[in-house]
Amino acid sequence: MSLTSYIVKQNGVRRSEQFSREKLHASIVAACLSVRTPIGQAEIIAQSVAEGVIAWLENKPEVTSHDIRLAAAKHLQAHHPDAAYMYQQYRITI
Repeated sequence: MSLTSYIVKQNGVRRSEQFSREKLHASIVAACLSVRTPIGQAEIIAQSVAEGVIAWLENKPEVTSHDIRLAAAKHLQAHHPDAAYMYQQYRITI
């Protein structure tokens, strides 16, 4: 499946970029690992969350990076609430 959604970066300062499943997957894995989830479980969760976000994006030609973060956090919440919290708070905790 070729997704053609474009992501408008935060505040529109940077140019838009095409959605990257790999970037989303990596960020979900990182959030899971930050709360000591085993790597195998983190990969499975990230796969499921990415599929949920892709289904959500299917008919959206353009969304903001914030929209992607909210959608991913919602899907992640169902799998791992602690990782979802870390994913939502990443800018505050850095």
